[in-house]
Amino acid sequence: MNFKENQAIYLQIAAFLSDKILKGDFVPGMKIPSIREVAVSLEVNPNTVQRSFDFLQQNEIIEMKRGVGFFVLNEAVERILEIRKQNFVENTLPELTKEMNLLSIKPEELIKMIQDLNKN
Repeated sequence: MNFKENQAIYLQIAAFLSDKILKGDFVPGMKIPSIREVAVSLEVNPNTVQRSFDFLQQNEIIEMKRGVGFFVLNEAVERILEIRKQNFVENTLPELTKEMNLLSIKPEELIKMIQDLNKN
């Protein structure tokens, strides 16, 4: 995994694990890899992965079963979509709108660009 400089690593790991849930690699009720396993596979400090797992727990995406491990909650997909849509509206969309205005891109032009991208 290549980490970006502009976002905390623990948030990038949380997003990586969330992506796996959205893609169906980890399904509700499934045990996910341990903190140590994730740390080794991503070559990061286990404390960083612990922060990622804490973040996912606080957002009701995973739960810890003492002595057993971490499991994907039944509502995980809905929670991830809700959180990401909120982030899109609050952060990405204002930046996109600003850039569109600077470049004089009309909404219908953007829709065509998106449709063209989705064809590929």
